[in-house]
Amino acid sequence: MNVNIQTVHFDADGKLLEFIQRRIEKIKQFHDRVTHIDVFLKLDNIVHQIKDKVVEIRVSIPRHEFFVKQTSKSFEESFDNALDSMITQIKRKKERLAA
Repeated sequence: MNVNIQTVHFDADGKLLEFIQRRIEKIKQFHDRVTHIDVFLKLDNIVHQIKDKVVEIRVSIPRHEFFVKQTSKSFEESFDNALDSMITQIKRKKERLAA
């Protein structure tokens, strides 16, 4: 499984990157054929005072790709919400394939 983390408009600190690496391992539990995971961390509304933290996750498995985008006031919260949505998508796809 290949994991790629990209930041847009800022540099992420080590704690955030370590948090994401640790949590992304959960995806392996729900699908054993994950080939590639892309995580994009972005700052939204840079022009205004409010800076929303946007997390996008793209997971590739053979013949299918999942995508999730979440926004909140912290990257950790955005990532957790996106990861939960991603796991739900993967579970649904696996259930449909099994049926």
